[in-house]
Amino acid sequence: MQVSVEPVSGLKKKMTIQVPAERIDQEVDKRLQSMKGRVRIDGFRPGKVPMKVIKQRYGRDVFNEVAGEVIQTTFYEAVAKEELRPAGAPSIEPRSLEPGQPLEYEATFEVYPEFEPAALEGVEITRPVAEVTDADVDKMLESLRKQRMGWQEVDRPAKEGDQITVDFEGFVDGEPIEGGKAENMPILVGGGRLIPSLEEQLEGLKPGEEKTLEVTFPEDYHVEELAGKQAEFRVKVHKVEEPALPELDDAFARQFGIEEGGIEKLREEVRANMERELRQTIQKELKTQVMDALLERNPVEVPEALVAEEIKALREQMMQSLGQQMDASGFPDEFFRDEAERRVKLGLILGEIIRREEMKPEPERIDQALQDLAASYEDPQQVIEYYRSNPQAMASLESLVLEDQLVDRVLEQASVTEEQKDFDSIMNPPKEEQQKGEENNE
Repeated sequence: MQVSVEPVSGLKKKMTIQVPAERIDQEVDKRLQSMKGRVRIDGFRPGKVPMKVIKQRYGRDVFNEVAGEVIQTTFYEAVAKEELRPAGAPSIEPRSLEPGQPLEYEATFEVYPEFEPAALEGVEITRPVAEVTDADVDKMLESLRKQRMGWQEVDRPAKEGDQITVDFEGFVDGEPIEGGKAENMPILVGGGRLIPSLEEQLEGLKPGEEKTLEVTFPEDYHVEELAGKQAEFRVKVHKVEEPALPELDDAFARQFGIEEGGIEKLREEVRANMERELRQTIQKELKTQVMDALLERNPVEVPEALVAEEIKALREQMMQSLGQQMDASGFPDEFFRDEAERRVKLGLILGEIIRREEMKPEPERIDQALQDLAASYEDPQQVIEYYRSNPQAMASLESLVLEDQLVDRVLEQASVTEEQKDFDSIMNPPKEEQQKGEENNE
């Protein structure tokens, strides 16, 4: 087999491969001979069809089949011989494809870039430092109480934050508004669900009260024929309810599956969950900074074939997350390109560092990652057993663990400054910081 390689542009290569005719002809003859006892052709008894006839009838098809297999096999033999690493599938262009002649074809493909990862000494990293305080736990318990908030009926005028249950019907110029009628409709006073001039007048209404409210629709109201119009809404109040928070007692703890230990046991579990989430969030922030530093110091050229694959994956990911709300297939490739290129570059950089340093996921870190992952589920052991019995799931987890090990190794080389923060500022950063972090971690 003869092989020659020439550069095309960037990471693209063109390889010309010539395969001796004997390699193909021998396999073609072998397959045709194996057909002799099986083929049926009118005018010949089974097993008595002459080879000349079989070759005339099936020779070209068998040759094409063998040639296709040989092209696939010899391509990978050739790239191994030339020590090339193809990125994506090759484009094959036959130059000579005739029985009895050497098979010759051109394969055009991209290769993985060759580079030496840059050292990261001097890279400045800020490590957030925080702890979960008793006040943080109290705040989280209060949030859990609000999530399980009920309503308690009261005999007083409604105020902001109450829930008022009403019948209402709207009229414009004495005519009923289409879709402007409801019965026994619960409304959160001050919740912003209704047009402002109507919702403002619900405050102060009492149980059993009937009243006609003068309302002005906003100029930009979504129903054009109602925009800016004056209307009347006839309202009847059935009941007014105020928020009723559950007590922090053993009954409340049982709602979270805690049968023994009561509220103190719940506090312990809440604190443990908060500490785990804090640890994971800090690690995620450090990882973002490390990845940014790796990208900045390693300007790697990326194979377009890999970018195209990543664009496809991002589009599929968006379609899954959107469900039937939106068809992501209509988004152009450029919409995903920047993120796809970032992911491919990081994959190449991380892969090269891991390969050069012969890094392997540490068993104890795999165990810890599995414990952390399973802890947020109702039956942690079931999750652990699922991962342990699923090689693909474990491989994905091990890949994440390896990334975290690499982050730790980079931090050993970098200049790390600790920044004292509180739990809330780390878990609920300002909107601008949160958006930036989400963009970097997509």
